[in-house]
Amino acid sequence: MKNFIKTIVFSFILLAFAGIVNAQNKLRLGVAGLNHNHVYGILSRYRDGKADIVGIAEPNKALWVKFGKQFHIPDSLFFTDLKTMVLKTKPDAVLGYNAAANHVDIVEVCAPLHIPVMVEKPLAATLSQAKRMEELANKYNIKVLTNYETTWYPSNLDVYNTVNAGTIGSIKRMVAHDGHQGPKEIGCSEEFLSWLTDPVLNGAGALNDFGCYGADLMTWMMHGQKPIAVTAIGRHYKPAVYPKVEDDATVIVEYPGAIGQIEGSWNWPFSIKDFEVFGETGYLHALDTSHIVSRLRENIKSSKTVDPLAAPINDPIIYLTAVLHNQLPGTDDLSSLKYNMIVMEILDAAKRSIKEGKRIVL
Repeated sequence: MKNFIKTIVFSFILLAFAGIVNAQNKLRLGVAGLNHNHVYGILSRYRDGKADIVGIAEPNKALWVKFGKQFHIPDSLFFTDLKTMVLKTKPDAVLGYNAAANHVDIVEVCAPLHIPVMVEKPLAATLSQAKRMEELANKYNIKVLTNYETTWYPSNLDVYNTVNAGTIGSIKRMVAHDGHQGPKEIGCSEEFLSWLTDPVLNGAGALNDFGCYGADLMTWMMHGQKPIAVTAIGRHYKPAVYPKVEDDATVIVEYPGAIGQIEGSWNWPFSIKDFEVFGETGYLHALDTSHIVSRLRENIKSSKTVDPLAAPINDPIIYLTAVLHNQLPGTDDLSSLKYNMIVMEILDAAKRSIKEGKRIVL
């Protein structure tokens, strides 16, 4: 009976918290850029009355017409210049949906105005850009966060918690597979492809686009521990389709006592985002968003479906709201600047390894 009462009380607390978060979810949001296909998510929320977008900065007016019509956005919300938009609308935070190389430009504008920023993965196109973003974030004491789809997978959190509980012993190996058939093959927009397949605007090809997922998950699993060395191979299977950048990358990340293998590709036969962890006494495999298979040393096999995540760690905007209202620290997690600086170090070392053909010691 006592346990039943505790469960009921806890459920009411969760519901009350979710209600508070939902009420606060109407952050006054600014949007920087419309040339990233992930922007459909936030614009759908706006259309459905679940997000308050106060301004959109996008120099390409053809995109104003495209998205304005599709998501019922009034012309008054569009601006060609980010600084003009934020000065006029004073958003609580700015979301970046532009080229990875332009993320630093968002922080250059927003940091002196003390406006937090959340960009789509990866943090930046290059490590030098990321360091500038970190410098500005520290100088002006603002949050600079990075959004990954896999952050909101309940399967990944379940694996993380299982490892931390000591169920499979210490981590010995991690493997991340991320990618799809290719951005052109799956029908990404021309404005998205124009920068995603550019070595300057994206910083690389599949390495940056999909390698960042594994680097982020491994940094989190290792509690922010930096790797000691990185070795990478970049392949160019489709030069006629992607002439400027690699379309496949394999990255070996070395830690004291453990190793990670990151496989990011535009050459998978299907879309994939999975994550494997091998411990001393067992194995965990997050197959997708919610399915996990496991195997212990004694050949005990199991599989399960995990429940959806609860607020405020179930969604990027709800998470952002909680961080800005000091309900979550946002300092040592998958979205944090601290962890994503390590991600950028891994990606930078991988690029150098591919270019120089050798193991890069960090």
